[in-house]
Amino acid sequence: MGASPSPGTFAAGTSPGNREKSRTSGKWWPLVAITLGNFMLLIDVTIVVSALPRISDGLGASFTALQWVMDIYALALAALLMVAGSAADLFGRRRLYVAGLALFALASLACGLAPGAGVLIGARAVQGLGAAAMFATNTPLLMAAYQGRDRGVAFGIWGGTSGAAAAVGPVLGGLLTEYLNWRAIFLVNLPLTAVAVYLTVRHIRESHGALPPPRTNSAGGTPTARIDWAGAASFTVSVGALTYGLMRGGEHGWTEGGTLASLAAGAVALLVFAAVERRVRQPLLDLRLLRRPSFAALMAAALLLQAAAFPYLTFVGLWAQDVLGLSPVQAGLAVLPLALMSLLVGAVGGRLLQRLAPQLPVGIGLLLVGAGALLHTALLGDGAGWATLVPGLAVGGLGVGAAMPVLVSAALGAAPPQRAGMASGAVNTFRQLGFAIGIAVLGTVFADAPHGLAPGAPLSAVRSAYVAGLTQITLISGLVAVGAGVLVLAVVRRSERGAGDGGRGTAGAGAGAAPVEAGV
Repeated sequence: MGASPSPGTFAAGTSPGNREKSRTSGKWWPLVAITLGNFMLLIDVTIVVSALPRISDGLGASFTALQWVMDIYALALAALLMVAGSAADLFGRRRLYVAGLALFALASLACGLAPGAGVLIGARAVQGLGAAAMFATNTPLLMAAYQGRDRGVAFGIWGGTSGAAAAVGPVLGGLLTEYLNWRAIFLVNLPLTAVAVYLTVRHIRESHGALPPPRTNSAGGTPTARIDWAGAASFTVSVGALTYGLMRGGEHGWTEGGTLASLAAGAVALLVFAAVERRVRQPLLDLRLLRRPSFAALMAAALLLQAAAFPYLTFVGLWAQDVLGLSPVQAGLAVLPLALMSLLVGAVGGRLLQRLAPQLPVGIGLLLVGAGALLHTALLGDGAGWATLVPGLAVGGLGVGAAMPVLVSAALGAAPPQRAGMASGAVNTFRQLGFAIGIAVLGTVFADAPHGLAPGAPLSAVRSAYVAGLTQITLISGLVAVGAGVLVLAVVRRSERGAGDGGRGTAGAGAGAAPVEAGV
């Protein structure tokens, strides 16, 4: 007889089969940690939409303050995304991701407890800072965590949840606002960030970018980080001042001193940013990339697609609740067709879209976004209800689903290989900047329509004023998208990688070269 097995040989979890199952299930925890953070930061762009009327009532916030509640988050995310990517490459992606999660959680708590609109706006800015650290690191962390087929699966799931964030945001915001309180849309982030931090620390290894290690200073101690702080500061000042000037101009007039000063400061800061980027060794954005017609046109497309497709929905939500009398949940459901159609196109035609010449899905997608917005312009009237929105939202969703997933891969094809990370980070920066500028510009136009209404005006006058405002902003959105589509179809070509960039090394955004997500 052979020797009897020891009592613990077949104990649970110790057999080879059980150990293999444990390893197989455990390898997906990094994906859970990263997609959870990515889902939160993206959903916080749109979750606020359905809660805006309740925030206004609860805090006595003005229309301009509501614009800032929406805008400051996207603005901070856009302004700091590229520098966050550089910092992650130098100091560690996991470290910065965890720091971003912690800052995001603290800012969410401050948003949920805000006693006034000013505190809420400030906390939203800090939330955007944390989101930039999370956004800049999640794709590089996925690249480091998975290889081969697992990497394809991971990015497929990551992209799907990113698209779902756009669809779920207004509805989830409506549910939390209607059945709990508007503050719950921020406080719900706290347990989720705690889970994401725990999983990140436990299951994700630290990784760094391809940049050279930091040099020590002459004293032999503290590392000298190679981050373009001057470029980051000037870019942040530029986009912040320009956005503030646009909003102030709508409220106080375009010849008012503060408006002119803000716009001038933004223009000067932009010139400073251009001068800095030409001189530093490792710029946030190598401006020579913009000499490539295809790359420059794709950056314009990223900005204008985001500006045309999504910001007007903020004001549609106000109309749905303030004029149509829909509940927050119903208002969220009213704008759902765009996100659902976008997800459907990505799921059904994603592989085909990537095989086409990039100017086709991006350019035609922009034309469809424009057609959807112009459908709103044609169909909206004083007697319109939420169902009037469906045709335009469906057509716009087709365009978003066609254009958005191709933007990053098209930008990578238009940039030198050694600038892949910078190109990817630039696309995401321009997208978020487009949303911020769209809110500012369209909000200024929309606010002009009901500006002359007297207190206590009849509902028919209020309805007419809201519809007039929506008609104007959807017209602007439609024309902008059509113009951008024509530009892309005329200028963008499959690849311009044959020309070098002068070989200034691989600096920059560190936001990864993975496909862009399908949502806001």
